[in-house]
Amino acid sequence: MIKFPPHLLEGYRNFLTGRLEAERTRYRLLAETGQRPSVMVIGCCDSRAAPETIFDAGPGELFVVRNVANLVPPYEPDGEYHGTSAALEFATKVLKVGHIVVLGHGRCGGIKAALEASPEPLSQGDFIGKWVSLLAPATQTLSGTTLMTAAERETALERISVRHSIANLRTFPDIAAMEGSGRLALHGAWFDISTGELWVMDSATGDFARPDGFGDEAEAGPAEAPMAG
Repeated sequence: MIKFPPHLLEGYRNFLTGRLEAERTRYRLLAETGQRPSVMVIGCCDSRAAPETIFDAGPGELFVVRNVANLVPPYEPDGEYHGTSAALEFATKVLKVGHIVVLGHGRCGGIKAALEASPEPLSQGDFIGKWVSLLAPATQTLSGTTLMTAAERETALERISVRHSIANLRTFPDIAAMEGSGRLALHGAWFDISTGELWVMDSATGDFARPDGFGDEAEAGPAEAPMAG
């Protein structure tokens, strides 16, 4: 018999005696009335960049979808399977969130894969290769420059990918209409795993800066050589 991972059971034990006990009323209310988060976060599935942890969010506060490199595909109602698009549809049409945050992060393995000149497919399906090809125009430009180090290229693409995803969000007719009417706001952010710093994208310029009260406003470069993840 294959055993369930013991460290997960130990974590659940801690949850039972800690967070659940402290927030039992809140969980019961959420079960009875349903979820009503005001914010959707599109994050990377990297285990080091969990939005609920970064934003210290409680149960019911964030509606989160995570995928490789926190990408949003363009609007394509082609009858195929679209997990991220389905989550967007549910968040905007059912939950009626008022904010969508695209959260990128440093040392992103998906971004690193996108920058590789001839990446070796991990499987016959090459699902990652196909997915990160959404960034092909940007990766070709960055890969062709010798003025940036590999670490600088990765940090640049991590932030460009956030802007790219926000642009793709606006290809969804309902999202574009809701943003235009003021019912929905789109945001970009980037989290540095090594330092814990959060950088927020200026919606007008696309620049990333530390929020007021959280440190230096100057543009940051990579703190160290990137690691796969």
